[in-house]
Amino acid sequence: MVSFAEPEGFGEPVRQGMGARQRAVVAAACVVLGLGLIGGAVTGSWLVGGSADAAERTSYATAGGLWHNVPVDDLFPRTVDGQGAGPGGADRTWTRIGVAPDGDCADALDPLLRTALAPVGCRRLLRATYTDATQSYVTTVGLLFTTADATAMRALDARFTKEGLAKRDDLMPRPYAVKGTVAAGFGAKQRASWTISVLTDAPVVVYTVSGWADGRAVDTPQPAAEATASGATTAPGQAGLGHEAQGLADRVERGLRRTAASPPPEQSR
Repeated sequence: MVSFAEPEGFGEPVRQGMGARQRAVVAAACVVLGLGLIGGAVTGSWLVGGSADAAERTSYATAGGLWHNVPVDDLFPRTVDGQGAGPGGADRTWTRIGVAPDGDCADALDPLLRTALAPVGCRRLLRATYTDATQSYVTTVGLLFTTADATAMRALDARFTKEGLAKRDDLMPRPYAVKGTVAAGFGAKQRASWTISVLTDAPVVVYTVSGWADGRAVDTPQPAAEATASGATTAPGQAGLGHEAQGLADRVERGLRRTAASPPPEQSR
Protein backbone atom coordinates (compact mmCIF):
# COMPACT_ATOMS: atom_id res chain seq x y z
CA MET A 1 0.00 0.00 0.00
CA VAL A 2 1.10 3.42 -0.77
CA SER A 3 0.50 5.94 1.94
CA PHE A 4 0.62 9.67 1.49
CA ALA A 5 1.81 12.19 4.03
CA GLU A 6 -0.89 13.90 5.90
CA PRO A 7 -1.67 17.34 4.59
CA GLU A 8 -0.64 20.25 6.83
CA GLY A 9 -3.23 20.81 9.49
CA PHE A 10 -4.74 17.44 9.15
CA GLY A 11 -6.86 16.68 12.15
CA GLU A 12 -6.53 20.36 13.45
CA PRO A 13 -8.84 23.28 13.02
CA VAL A 14 -8.05 25.32 9.92
CA ARG A 15 -6.01 28.47 10.89
CA GLN A 16 -7.34 31.77 9.61
CA GLY A 17 -4.79 34.33 8.51
CA MET A 18 -1.17 34.51 9.69
CA GLY A 19 0.20 33.39 13.01
CA ALA A 20 1.04 35.65 15.92
CA ARG A 21 4.74 35.43 15.20
CA GLN A 22 4.20 36.37 11.59
CA ARG A 23 2.00 39.30 12.59
CA ALA A 24 4.70 40.55 14.95
CA VAL A 25 7.33 40.37 12.21
CA VAL A 26 5.14 42.24 9.75
CA ALA A 27 4.26 44.88 12.33
CA ALA A 28 7.92 45.44 13.14
CA ALA A 29 8.71 45.80 9.46
CA CYS A 30 5.95 48.39 9.08
CA VAL A 31 7.29 50.36 12.02
CA VAL A 32 10.79 50.36 10.53
CA LEU A 33 9.45 51.36 7.13
CA GLY A 34 7.31 54.10 8.64
CA LEU A 35 10.19 55.51 10.63
CA GLY A 36 12.33 55.48 7.51
CA LEU A 37 9.70 57.39 5.54
CA ILE A 38 9.23 59.93 8.33
CA GLY A 39 12.97 60.32 8.72
CA GLY A 40 13.35 60.85 5.00
CA ALA A 41 10.62 63.47 4.97
CA VAL A 42 12.16 65.31 7.92
CA THR A 43 15.59 65.14 6.33
CA GLY A 44 14.14 66.54 3.12
CA SER A 45 12.50 69.41 4.96
CA TRP A 46 15.77 70.13 6.73
CA LEU A 47 17.58 70.22 3.42
CA VAL A 48 15.02 72.58 1.90
CA GLY A 49 15.04 74.78 4.97
CA GLY A 50 18.82 74.79 4.99
CA SER A 51 18.88 75.91 1.37
CA ALA A 52 16.45 78.74 2.09
CA ASP A 53 18.44 79.81 5.13
CA ALA A 54 21.66 79.73 3.14
CA ALA A 55 20.11 81.87 0.39
CA GLU A 56 18.88 84.37 2.97
CA ARG A 57 22.30 84.56 4.58
CA THR A 58 23.94 85.05 1.20
CA SER A 59 21.56 87.87 0.29
CA TYR A 60 22.13 89.50 3.68
CA ALA A 61 25.90 89.31 3.29
CA THR A 62 25.71 90.65 -0.26
CA ALA A 63 23.71 93.67 0.89
CA GLY A 64 26.23 94.34 3.62
CA GLY A 65 29.06 94.60 1.10
CA LEU A 66 27.35 96.91 -1.39
CA TRP A 67 28.99 100.02 0.03
CA HIS A 68 32.34 99.02 -1.52
CA ASN A 69 31.31 96.52 -4.19
CA VAL A 70 29.09 98.64 -6.46
CA PRO A 71 29.35 102.08 -8.10
CA VAL A 72 27.82 104.98 -6.22
CA ASP A 73 25.33 105.52 -9.06
CA ASP A 74 23.74 102.17 -8.24
CA LEU A 75 23.05 103.23 -4.66
CA PHE A 76 22.37 106.92 -5.29
CA PRO A 77 21.17 107.31 -8.88
CA ARG A 78 21.78 110.67 -10.52
CA THR A 79 18.03 110.98 -11.08
CA VAL A 80 15.32 109.29 -9.05
CA ASP A 81 11.80 108.93 -10.42
CA GLY A 82 9.14 109.46 -7.77
CA GLN A 83 5.98 108.63 -9.64
CA GLY A 84 3.05 109.24 -7.30
CA ALA A 85 5.35 110.18 -4.41
CA GLY A 86 4.12 113.75 -3.90
CA PRO A 87 1.07 115.08 -2.04
CA GLY A 88 -2.15 113.74 -3.52
CA GLY A 89 -0.22 111.24 -5.63
CA ALA A 90 1.63 113.88 -7.61
CA ASP A 91 4.79 112.79 -9.39
CA ARG A 92 8.23 113.79 -8.16
CA THR A 93 11.69 113.75 -9.71
CA TRP A 94 14.84 114.19 -7.65
CA THR A 95 18.25 115.11 -9.00
CA ARG A 96 21.42 114.31 -7.11
CA ILE A 97 23.52 117.39 -6.44
CA GLY A 98 26.26 115.94 -4.28
CA VAL A 99 27.69 112.79 -2.70
CA ALA A 100 29.59 112.92 0.57
CA PRO A 101 32.87 111.04 0.95
CA ASP A 102 32.06 107.73 2.60
CA GLY A 103 33.16 107.49 6.20
CA ASP A 104 32.11 106.52 9.70
CA CYS A 105 29.29 107.93 11.79
CA ALA A 106 31.35 110.07 14.15
CA ASP A 107 30.66 113.45 12.56
CA ALA A 108 27.66 112.63 10.39
CA LEU A 109 25.10 111.85 13.12
CA ASP A 110 24.10 113.66 16.28
CA PRO A 111 25.43 111.97 19.45
CA LEU A 112 22.01 110.82 20.64
CA LEU A 113 21.21 109.13 17.32
CA ARG A 114 24.64 107.47 17.33
CA THR A 115 23.83 106.11 20.79
CA ALA A 116 20.47 104.74 19.61
CA LEU A 117 22.14 103.00 16.67
CA ALA A 118 25.19 101.81 18.63
CA PRO A 119 23.86 98.24 19.18
CA VAL A 120 24.27 97.48 15.45
CA GLY A 121 27.57 99.30 14.93
CA CYS A 122 28.64 101.51 12.05
CA ARG A 123 30.73 99.90 9.34
CA ARG A 124 30.32 102.68 6.78
CA LEU A 125 28.02 105.65 6.13
CA LEU A 126 27.16 106.83 2.62
CA ARG A 127 25.23 110.06 2.01
CA ALA A 128 23.92 112.02 -0.94
CA THR A 129 21.80 115.15 -1.25
CA TYR A 130 19.07 115.67 -3.83
CA THR A 131 16.82 118.49 -4.93
CA ASP A 132 13.37 118.36 -6.51
CA ALA A 133 12.61 119.42 -10.09
CA THR A 134 11.77 122.99 -9.03
CA GLN A 135 14.82 123.24 -6.74
CA SER A 136 12.49 124.32 -3.94
CA TYR A 137 13.47 121.52 -1.55
CA VAL A 138 16.61 119.62 -0.64
CA THR A 139 16.82 116.14 0.86
CA THR A 140 19.76 114.17 2.20
CA VAL A 141 19.54 110.38 2.09
CA GLY A 142 21.87 108.19 4.11
CA LEU A 143 22.75 104.49 3.99
CA LEU A 144 24.33 103.36 7.23
CA PHE A 145 25.92 99.93 6.76
CA THR A 146 26.11 98.18 10.12
CA THR A 147 28.25 95.40 11.56
CA ALA A 148 25.24 93.52 12.93
CA ASP A 149 23.68 90.18 12.09
CA ALA A 150 20.00 89.76 11.23
CA THR A 151 19.01 89.05 14.84
CA ALA A 152 20.50 92.33 16.06
CA MET A 153 18.85 94.26 13.22
CA ARG A 154 15.46 92.78 14.08
CA ALA A 155 15.98 93.70 17.73
CA LEU A 156 16.83 97.30 16.85
CA ASP A 157 13.87 97.55 14.47
CA ALA A 158 11.57 96.26 17.22
CA ARG A 159 12.97 98.82 19.66
CA PHE A 160 12.54 101.70 17.19
CA THR A 161 8.94 100.62 16.60
CA LYS A 162 8.06 100.04 20.25
CA GLU A 163 9.64 103.25 21.54
CA GLY A 164 8.77 105.43 18.55
CA LEU A 165 12.40 106.44 18.11
CA ALA A 166 12.02 107.27 14.41
CA LYS A 167 9.60 110.07 15.34
CA ARG A 168 11.71 111.79 17.99
CA ASP A 169 13.06 115.13 16.80
CA ASP A 170 16.11 114.75 19.03
CA LEU A 171 17.07 111.75 16.89
CA MET A 172 16.85 113.55 13.53
CA PRO A 173 19.69 112.74 11.12
CA ARG A 174 22.04 115.50 10.07
CA PRO A 175 21.82 116.82 6.51
CA TYR A 176 24.71 116.94 4.07
CA ALA A 177 25.24 120.48 2.75
CA VAL A 178 26.78 120.71 -0.73
CA LYS A 179 28.81 123.84 -1.42
CA GLY A 180 27.96 125.81 -4.52
CA THR A 181 24.47 124.28 -4.83
CA VAL A 182 20.96 124.99 -3.58
CA ALA A 183 21.86 122.78 -0.59
CA ALA A 184 24.78 124.97 0.49
CA GLY A 185 22.85 126.29 3.49
CA PHE A 186 21.25 122.98 4.46
CA GLY A 187 22.19 122.68 8.13
CA ALA A 188 20.78 121.46 11.42
CA LYS A 189 18.36 124.38 11.79
CA GLN A 190 16.97 123.81 8.29
CA ARG A 191 15.76 120.28 8.99
CA ALA A 192 12.01 120.08 8.42
CA SER A 193 11.05 116.40 8.04
CA TRP A 194 12.82 113.06 8.25
CA THR A 195 12.61 109.26 8.18
CA ILE A 196 14.66 106.48 9.76
CA SER A 197 14.16 102.89 8.63
CA VAL A 198 15.98 99.92 10.22
CA LEU A 199 16.04 97.13 7.65
CA THR A 200 15.79 93.52 8.81
CA ASP A 201 16.74 91.82 5.52
CA ALA A 202 19.98 93.77 5.17
CA PRO A 203 22.50 95.23 7.64
CA VAL A 204 21.50 98.77 6.66
CA VAL A 205 19.71 101.74 8.21
CA VAL A 206 18.14 104.05 5.62
CA TYR A 207 17.35 107.63 6.56
CA THR A 208 16.39 110.91 4.93
CA VAL A 209 16.05 114.50 6.09
CA SER A 210 14.48 117.30 4.06
CA GLY A 211 14.24 121.09 4.15
CA TRP A 212 13.66 124.20 2.05
CA ALA A 213 16.30 125.08 -0.51
CA ASP A 214 16.28 128.76 0.47
CA GLY A 215 17.92 127.97 3.80
CA ARG A 216 15.04 129.03 6.02
CA ALA A 217 15.12 127.77 9.60
CA VAL A 218 12.39 125.44 10.86
CA ASP A 219 11.06 125.88 14.37
CA THR A 220 8.94 122.73 14.52
CA PRO A 221 10.19 119.87 12.32
CA GLN A 222 7.84 116.92 11.84
CA PRO A 223 8.54 113.25 11.09
CA ALA A 224 7.51 112.23 7.59
CA ALA A 225 4.99 109.69 8.90
CA GLU A 226 3.03 112.58 10.43
CA ALA A 227 3.78 115.23 7.81
CA THR A 228 2.34 112.98 5.08
CA ALA A 229 -0.84 112.18 6.99
CA SER A 230 -4.12 113.43 5.60
CA GLY A 231 -5.02 116.82 7.04
CA ALA A 232 -1.51 117.71 8.22
CA THR A 233 -1.48 121.48 8.89
CA THR A 234 2.16 122.02 9.89
CA ALA A 235 4.53 123.91 7.61
CA PRO A 236 6.46 120.74 6.61
CA GLY A 237 3.18 118.94 5.99
CA GLN A 238 1.64 121.73 3.94
CA ALA A 239 4.78 122.17 1.87
CA GLY A 240 5.08 118.45 1.11
CA LEU A 241 8.47 118.08 2.79
CA GLY A 242 7.30 114.88 4.46
CA HIS A 243 6.59 113.47 1.02
CA GLU A 244 10.05 114.56 -0.14
CA ALA A 245 11.69 112.66 2.72
CA GLN A 246 9.46 109.59 2.56
CA GLY A 247 9.34 109.30 -1.23
CA LEU A 248 13.09 109.48 -1.71
CA ALA A 249 13.74 107.08 1.19
CA ASP A 250 11.34 104.52 -0.27
CA ARG A 251 12.94 104.57 -3.70
CA VAL A 252 16.53 104.44 -2.52
CA GLU A 253 15.58 101.55 -0.24
CA ARG A 254 13.94 99.67 -3.13
CA GLY A 255 17.00 100.26 -5.27
CA LEU A 256 19.23 98.87 -2.52
CA ARG A 257 17.18 95.67 -2.40
CA ARG A 258 17.22 95.28 -6.18
CA THR A 259 20.98 95.74 -6.27
CA ALA A 260 21.43 93.22 -3.44
CA ALA A 261 19.27 90.69 -5.29
CA SER A 262 21.31 90.95 -8.48
CA PRO A 263 24.51 92.88 -7.85
CA PRO A 264 26.66 94.03 -10.77
CA PRO A 265 30.23 92.73 -11.10
CA GLU A 266 32.21 93.61 -7.98
CA GLN A 267 33.78 97.04 -8.11
CA SER A 268 35.49 98.59 -5.12
CA ARG A 269 34.62 102.19 -4.31
